[in-house]
Amino acid sequence: MPATTILVEDSKALRDALITVLHKSSGVRVIEIAETAAQALALTASLGPTWDLMILDLFLRDGTGLSVLQACRERLPHQHIVVLTNMATPQLRSKCLKLGADDVFDKSRELNKLFERCNSYQMA
Repeated sequence: MPATTILVEDSKALRDALITVLHKSSGVRVIEIAETAAQALALTASLGPTWDLMILDLFLRDGTGLSVLQACRERLPHQHIVVLTNMATPQLRSKCLKLGADDVFDKSRELNKLFERCNSYQMA
């Protein structure tokens, strides 16, 4: 069964492209979209335990993905967060992992790795 996914990305063009590719190449079903940190947190609260994966951009229209990571630190074991950013420096990767991200991917160089990771979250 596909992983039910929240996509947190403020660029409509990138969002649309990701949804298309994720649907075709990964075990991912995007069920909700957020453009801001507040929207992402509201979705996690309203969906409760039903979401499996969040793909999270760090630099949002309003707020940051870092605040979302911090707020979601105590999520359920089946709920995973992967960060997708243009700024995947070693320092930022380390900070995201310390805040609870399962992995961090660079938007310009690591999309295939993101898709592979998403496939690993398919629900049996």
